[in-house]
Amino acid sequence: MRVLNLVPSEQSRFFVQQRETLSKLGVDETTISVPSDRTYDGEETDGRSPIHYARFLPSVLRHSLGDYDLVHANYGLTAPHALAQMRLPVVLSLWGTDLMGEYGWLTKRCARYADAVVVMSERMAEELDEPCYVIPHGVDLDLFRPMPIEWARDRLDWEHDPNVKHILFPYPPARGVKDYPRAQRVAERVTAELDGEFDVRLHTVSGQPHELMPVFMNAADVLLVTSEREGSPNAVKEALACELPVVSTDVGDVPERLRGVSLSRVADTDDDLVAGVVEALRAGERSDGRRAAEEIGIAEAGERLLEVYEEVLS
Repeated sequence: MRVLNLVPSEQSRFFVQQRETLSKLGVDETTISVPSDRTYDGEETDGRSPIHYARFLPSVLRHSLGDYDLVHANYGLTAPHALAQMRLPVVLSLWGTDLMGEYGWLTKRCARYADAVVVMSERMAEELDEPCYVIPHGVDLDLFRPMPIEWARDRLDWEHDPNVKHILFPYPPARGVKDYPRAQRVAERVTAELDGEFDVRLHTVSGQPHELMPVFMNAADVLLVTSEREGSPNAVKEALACELPVVSTDVGDVPERLRGVSLSRVADTDDDLVAGVVEALRAGERSDGRRAAEEIGIAEAGERLLEVYEEVLS
């Protein structure tokens, strides 16, 4: 099977994993990305201008004349380009912001004409309100796994005094939709609530290689997610695989992922977020999230996506 992938940035870490997984399953693919001179910051995909997307169209049309079986548009803003060529069937994968954000109206309109649509959560499926497949991005269970906490903290040069507690905000502070100011407020209130019981540190992640993320997950005491919207946040699934407690706003498929996981909770208010973080820090234990993460490994996600390809081609 030969697939032409369209993507805003081929450096998106979950897209890289998807390519590698499908390649192992026998998919021969070519990837073309939206031309841009912007700096890639880890996961952000919607910072390119309409001009960049307009320049992308000739490349898509030219490549679509090649020997491919289908076009896979990864991210909603690549859907118009995939549909502009009328020779090959189109699979459209939505990542979250493309459906829930500013251009959600365009994504929904394009989804009607795709041969298959893949979303990452039941909440996204409800928002789309069209027939679709729910396939969350998988997590690499070999890379993300429990590691010795002392080793991880030494690697990052974090203090591992038992009186020091580390909260991890797993995104760059500048990512507006992740709402770092709220994470700061929560951390400040946690510090006040503990009232000297622990020295609380809030850490962010910017420009770090993906291979280092498991170290952050194992060095921290709790993961704090304050996003305004998500599809199926990889950071939450990766934290589960590392048995790191998670406290998160009610976004994407987080309620499904955290259901029944110890020392983890979904919260709607700052009060609930603070209470969840305080509980995890006082417990001083890891979660039992590994068993939940095993349901969403990258191999399983790849196999399900391959089944979508095969169904479209049949």
